[in-house]
Amino acid sequence: MTAVRQLVGSSSASTRRAAANAEFAAGTPRYGLQQAHHLLWNTMVSEETTSPRFTVLSVLVLRPGLDQRTVGERVGLDRSTVAEVVSGLTRRGLLDQGRAPHDGRRSLPRLTADGARTHRKLAVRAARTNRVPLAPLDAGEQALFVDLSRRLADAAEGLRNPAEPLVTPS
Repeated sequence: MTAVRQLVGSSSASTRRAAANAEFAAGTPRYGLQQAHHLLWNTMVSEETTSPRFTVLSVLVLRPGLDQRTVGERVGLDRSTVAEVVSGLTRRGLLDQGRAPHDGRRSLPRLTADGARTHRKLAVRAARTNRVPLAPLDAGEQALFVDLSRRLADAAEGLRNPAEPLVTPS
């Protein structure tokens, strides 16, 4: 149950409607950005390699030798999701699976030659795609948008460690 629903509980119908509208409105910008990202990705980058799969490939390009759990942590995917992503990339021949020599329980996904080629091709397209949503904004607005996005991402990352404050004093 969401916090808004908990707050309104048995309130009047008009209060419940207002709360539902507020809850919907709060999620709308995020949903709109997700939809725009999905549309841009599928039309400009790839319909078969999703952005999470590309992100896993990118981490392995930048940090070869990471184990699957660490790759998942780096890209913000839980264990089962990263396992599914790695499995899909392996089935497509973009990754090989190995085991850590010091701990045979740890899976070590590695880029194949096809995986490296695919990543290079998609990286160019992804970089181009990053410019499209910002095009309607002037330079100052673009800088502000990027700064605010980073702050939101940092705050979201703070949710992973509840012992740390979500907002740091400015």
